[in-house]
Amino acid sequence: MKLFAKKEEIGSTQDALGFREIRDSVIILKDGNLRQVLLCSSINFALKSEQEQNALIFQYQNFINSLNFPIQILMQSKKLDLTNYLAKLEEKSNSQTNELLRLQTADYIDFIKRLINLANIMDKRFYVVVPFLVPPKITPPKIPTQFAGGKPPAAQALMTPDEFSKYQKELKQRVDVIQSGLGSISIRTALLNTQQLIELLYGVYNPEEASKEKLTDAEALEGEVVESALLKPEEVKTDQENKKETNADQTSQPAASKSA
Repeated sequence: MKLFAKKEEIGSTQDALGFREIRDSVIILKDGNLRQVLLCSSINFALKSEQEQNALIFQYQNFINSLNFPIQILMQSKKLDLTNYLAKLEEKSNSQTNELLRLQTADYIDFIKRLINLANIMDKRFYVVVPFLVPPKITPPKIPTQFAGGKPPAAQALMTPDEFSKYQKELKQRVDVIQSGLGSISIRTALLNTQQLIELLYGVYNPEEASKEKLTDAEALEGEVVESALLKPEEVKTDQENKKETNADQTSQPAASKSA
């Protein structure tokens, strides 16, 4: 019978996430590997002729066979969000000087809002996830932490800024290969930046909240540099010297008056 039972540690939400951070348009996983995501356009394959369909299939087959690394193709389907589009229309409507155009713009905005609520229009997006496996670091063997009463170590140690820059360049080369191969079959691609990656993952993990609550821009989260109100050592010295000078001036003034 145990007299003192260990309290169960309550894990945080970040323990359930598969990534550690997002930096410079790159997703860093918990094991240290890197990912970048490409947003891809689509092709209406059914409207192509049989000859065009066969040509697309042949080119896509050559593109897949030319890759020496794996990729992940992701399709996301969610309700169409036109909040930003409607906000821009409302700004134009308010700044419109022509009364007739202002009324027509207001009617168009009302029509779009009613159409979205009634029709439940879905928006489909296609992504390609490009991976990069970071080579493992050779470290001396250590005693497993589970025998020492601690937590198990991370799969990969934190990388230095120089290592991250090096691996990011190699990942960029893979992204260029994907963009070139998809461009040969008339598929346009765009690399997701940090803010777009945050919004994508936020929508995956919180599908209901993502449609109601919008995220703040990542750049807007950066605060101003706050300087300490305490004096620095150099400022303390100058302050003490100024006080000594003022005290010397005050003592010299009475002596001068007595001599006079």
